[in-house]
Amino acid sequence: MKIFVLNAGSSSLKYQLIDMENENVIAKGNVEKIGLEGSFIKYKANGKELILDGASNHTDAISRVINLLTDNENGVVESLDEISAVAHRVVQGGWLFQKSELVTDEVIEKIESLFELAPLHNPANVAGIKACQQVMKDIPQVVVFDTSFHQTMPAKAYMYGIKYEDYEEYHIRKYGAHGTSHRFVSSEVAKIMNRPLEELKVITVHVGNGSSITAIDHGKSVDTTMGFTPLEGLVMGTRSGDIDPTVVQYLCKKKNMTVEEVITYLNKKCGIDGVSGVSSDMRAINEAVEQGNERAKLALDMLLYRVTKYVGAYMAAMNGADAIVFTGGIGENQEDLREYVCQQLAFAGVEIDVDRNWNLPRGTVEELSTQNSKVKVYRIPTDEELLMARDCQEIVKSLKK
Repeated sequence: MKIFVLNAGSSSLKYQLIDMENENVIAKGNVEKIGLEGSFIKYKANGKELILDGASNHTDAISRVINLLTDNENGVVESLDEISAVAHRVVQGGWLFQKSELVTDEVIEKIESLFELAPLHNPANVAGIKACQQVMKDIPQVVVFDTSFHQTMPAKAYMYGIKYEDYEEYHIRKYGAHGTSHRFVSSEVAKIMNRPLEELKVITVHVGNGSSITAIDHGKSVDTTMGFTPLEGLVMGTRSGDIDPTVVQYLCKKKNMTVEEVITYLNKKCGIDGVSGVSSDMRAINEAVEQGNERAKLALDMLLYRVTKYVGAYMAAMNGADAIVFTGGIGENQEDLREYVCQQLAFAGVEIDVDRNWNLPRGTVEELSTQNSKVKVYRIPTDEELLMARDCQEIVKSLKK
């Protein structure tokens, strides 16, 4: 079975074609600036990379990609008949979706009803689904939600201290994000430890340009750092993370900005980038720190501190942890982050092999804890696309029973 995995943005499209027999990616790429000047397509397959003219809309983008996949010279399948299903990423499933679902008209309507909760992402996700329906006709499609994994959180974790009537009417609560990543690495660590996930308490630390930490108790998400939107939680590449809500009002007055402008500011101009004045890219931050840049050092210290604070809080919330897993671009590659967090948690029995931590090959699954550590520590690269493909495969197989 071959699964076509799509992640549609407002003007972009990321894709992979995965052969589920061996879970190998046989083609991947992206379409950027859809409908804009300078649009282009990247296509990687058969050891080659092509860069081609882009697309005028999402339907055109998917048609162009399908043509590449079935092309006589550069393709990897002879026809669309070899593609069994399509898996779509959808950012916000709200309270309506607890798991991945087969695409139906009703499912699309429900996703559209959640546009207000994710105005930048859900409309683009639906555009990708509808484009596939036009181009790929009768091929089954499955939606995988960033939020569904967190629907197991108890009310005490997802509720905000607002009037209960407003929660009921407007559905204001914590939804979380990065659910596919947290679910993938937690299932992987259970395999590595050779124990059922249902027996484990795991804290997954996904740190990248967008970052979140999740407490997973016996296979279920019981708390996560992102909230009503991905703005809550850790300080991130350009997002502020946790902040007093009255800061929004204060900035509106002081900078003569609207609420919408302040929210955009907190999402796109703050975080690591805003504090450091250097970049949202940790490679640039690390270089600046080495050169003695105090603001870059402050931004890094804030990240390390907040990650540690949340991991410690989640250990307390679950009354301990069996494993801590670092993932995401920064979590996988920032040695001082992993060392700092683990050393600060030494009181809880966490013990990291410092030499090993600083000498890891890139992209591999590694245990970082010592034999004496009461809590296992791992670095596991995430693979959200593979988890999406697995969900899709399971749903499509169930249709044939």
